[in-house]
Amino acid sequence: MDWDDLRYILIVSRAGTLAAAARRLNVNQTTVARRLAAAERTLATRLFERIDGTLQPTKSGEAAIAHASRVEQDVRALELGIGGADGEVSGLVRLTAVPILINRLIIPVLPQLHARHPRLRLDLVADARNASLTRREADIALRLARPEGGRGILARRLGYLDYAVYGPRRRSARHLPWITYEEGLAHLPQARWMETASRGEALAPLSVSDAETILQAIRRLSGAEAVLTRELWLLTHSELRHHGRFAAVVAWLGDLVKTRLTG
Repeated sequence: MDWDDLRYILIVSRAGTLAAAARRLNVNQTTVARRLAAAERTLATRLFERIDGTLQPTKSGEAAIAHASRVEQDVRALELGIGGADGEVSGLVRLTAVPILINRLIIPVLPQLHARHPRLRLDLVADARNASLTRREADIALRLARPEGGRGILARRLGYLDYAVYGPRRRSARHLPWITYEEGLAHLPQARWMETASRGEALAPLSVSDAETILQAIRRLSGAEAVLTRELWLLTHSELRHHGRFAAVVAWLGDLVKTRLTG
């Protein structure tokens, strides 16, 4: 079995569905299903079973995933050893953050980064979930909370993100309905703040899964002072910190946050 077959097994295990794996691999769902079936024929065992709509690894699947993870780490170490030897800022860096940070903070200033490092390629993963650096789903992550400890992961606080109350244009702030986060995100600090602030009022007519969804045709209502502040943390692999392309992106993110959020 070659590395490409193992890579398909790894991505399916991380994505949970064939459709999600296809999006990550930039292929169609049929291709993923065919490659997975071929891997199972080669190994003469079933690797995944469908449970509650998601693909869960069997015992054999868990063993294959563990082996594939070790191969992935070896390949990654080889790439880093060769690609970072001359310190040149070139190659791929995979960066993940919630959509609002990707769309509003990072994308508007990407031309500056590429003008500085034209051979650098940035793979942006705008995802509300926390992609795992430990499982190599990303090289660098921006998080809106102090991260829990992880083996081989470096974390530092870049700055703070202030929150305010906003409302639709040309509308009075009095008796405006709240737009809240859906129940699965009720643990977020801003969702808890809204729950407290809107207590006793009518149920919100709309709930969303990300702040980006509600940033349309709005104006500020809460004045100059922030109603809530969250920490912004940067995470990366400890082994990457001295390699040119990763160090360049980390430094750029630090300057960006300092300029745009705290400047």
